[in-house]
Amino acid sequence: MTESKTTTTPSVAHILVPVDGSPQSESAVEYVRGIFPTADVTLLTVIDPVNGFAAYDGTTEGSWKTQAQQAAESLLAEKKTMLQTETDEASDIDADTDTESDSQTIETMVEFGQPVETIQDAADARGVDQIVIGSHGRAGLQRIIVGSVAENVMRGVSIPVTIVR
Repeated sequence: MTESKTTTTPSVAHILVPVDGSPQSESAVEYVRGIFPTADVTLLTVIDPVNGFAAYDGTTEGSWKTQAQQAAESLLAEKKTMLQTETDEASDIDADTDTESDSQTIETMVEFGQPVETIQDAADARGVDQIVIGSHGRAGLQRIIVGSVAENVMRGVSIPVTIVR
């Protein structure tokens, strides 16, 4: 008797991936690319006005917002291209095997606000099935002081959250 094991991709139609330019958020995008190659994806960058203005020394409030928006859009365009490349490769494989591939939609968003609340609000507004988020993996006192965006997002939503390190 021969046993065969079939590996299936979890059925997730729409995923939210917060992207901040860190290696951890890069890992989250790569995770989605590998595990959910046909799911619709919303890539979200949240610009925190409290911390954002301090990062742009010598600029006016309007100027730093414009600079931050442009930097975020550039980052998201790069990640979108990365996901589209994987989708195109999967489509080529499907064409070779005469199977039909679902069309993947990749959306990008830039929002200003507090990261945890903005991510949760975006998940609700977009009706996503899952959030895949990178975590810096802080521990001890640093975690108590700084907190964990990923953990707080997970506690505030009713959908699955995958935390990638």
